[in-house]
Amino acid sequence: MAYDLVVIGSGPGGYVCAVKAAQLGLKVAIVEKRATYGGTCLNVGCIPSKALLHASEMYSHAAHGMDALGIEGLAPKLNLEKMMGHKDATVKANVDGVAFLFKKNKIEAFQGTGKVLGAGKVAVLGEKGEQVLETKAIVIATGSDVAGIPGVPVEIDEKVIVSSTGAIALDKVPEKLVVVGGGVIGLELGSVWQRLGAKVTVVEYLDTILGGMDGEVSKQFQRMLAKQGMEIKVGAKVTGVEKTAGGAKVTFEPVKGGEAVTVEADVVLIATGRRPYTEGLGLAEAGVAMDKRGFVEIDDHFQTTVKGVYAIGDVVRGPMLAHKAEDEGVALAEILAGQAGHVNYDVIPGVVYTQPEVASVGKTEEELKAAGVAYKVGKFPFMANGRARAMLATDGFVKILADKETDRVLGGHIVGFGAGEMIHEIAVLMEFGGSAEDLGRTCHAHPTMSEAVKEAALATFFKPIHM
Repeated sequence: MAYDLVVIGSGPGGYVCAVKAAQLGLKVAIVEKRATYGGTCLNVGCIPSKALLHASEMYSHAAHGMDALGIEGLAPKLNLEKMMGHKDATVKANVDGVAFLFKKNKIEAFQGTGKVLGAGKVAVLGEKGEQVLETKAIVIATGSDVAGIPGVPVEIDEKVIVSSTGAIALDKVPEKLVVVGGGVIGLELGSVWQRLGAKVTVVEYLDTILGGMDGEVSKQFQRMLAKQGMEIKVGAKVTGVEKTAGGAKVTFEPVKGGEAVTVEADVVLIATGRRPYTEGLGLAEAGVAMDKRGFVEIDDHFQTTVKGVYAIGDVVRGPMLAHKAEDEGVALAEILAGQAGHVNYDVIPGVVYTQPEVASVGKTEEELKAAGVAYKVGKFPFMANGRARAMLATDGFVKILADKETDRVLGGHIVGFGAGEMIHEIAVLMEFGGSAEDLGRTCHAHPTMSEAVKEAALATFFKPIHM
């Protein structure tokens, strides 16, 4: 049977591309090797981790954060099995939702491993043997896998030495958890288990956590995590991770030189980033070029070096974010349908779903300085926000960066309760080329946390009112 489009991978990029293409009238098939759809994100990544982050935050808040509100005597008891059940139910609802979308949009799904045989042909190896699908276009949307620690052999058993997959499925709270990597995944999952009672130590190679985030945001956030009890070792190079009779041990030394330190742990989480997943796809044999890091090379319209073969999401350049993959999927589907699909890579928000949350969009101060851009900064602390005071959520601030001459907003950074939701008004403003004054003169409801965004905008082009 011939198709207009065959998508390999049903993660956020793949399934969104398939659905959009079907909505635009294309005949679409999708190939997925998992038993359920949704890729890493829905099955073992974004969705289950957020379910655990929310549940653990509720537990922590009930245990430690209610007395000041006049709610006393709470002594919550942790039922980890039930909490994991909530996570699993959340995952099931989401993956079932994707299956429903495929059925609704008449997308034919094939269970098995996909392999590109060349332009116009995809082999699917599954329970029914090998099937060959003929198609006008192929999309590689196979996502990413755990990268491991460069130069350090580590055997991940998902019980004692775990990746993010194992870290969302532990059957008991570890007394001591060592997280290798101070990026988004490590800090989010470290926060989950710390709230539930683990002593968490984070070991990060760089001098700051959340590499790539605005430097001021990173420093302030690190202090907040330390205040919560998380021990963070920055500028530390891990040289060994191994299992022991009672758990595991991690050895690390200062990057700038010094004595090595070994720490014991019940569980070690390897959270040192991800790499594009392209194994077994037959890309090299088909003539699809990849760079030195394993990313599939594409042009500005997502086409690989083989005509009719495209790639999106974590397997190509750019941030490894589910929503970036989704936008690429929509844009590519529009291109294949003869429309003008486009992704604005300058306005892709990023969120760390800890408590408080960290969110950013656009450029950091460090990036603007490196590019030689003249800019101005506006900041406003949640300590001066009425709603934040009422909610006991005064940690953090909003920071807006704007062009010094034009006042056009170039970046926005938020640390605080609900930052992941508030960042989007800055993103919308930036998408339309708006200025700090545009944002500062937009009426915001009172009292809301979002008023801090308005005040930061006011601070960028003139002065805030409430400081």
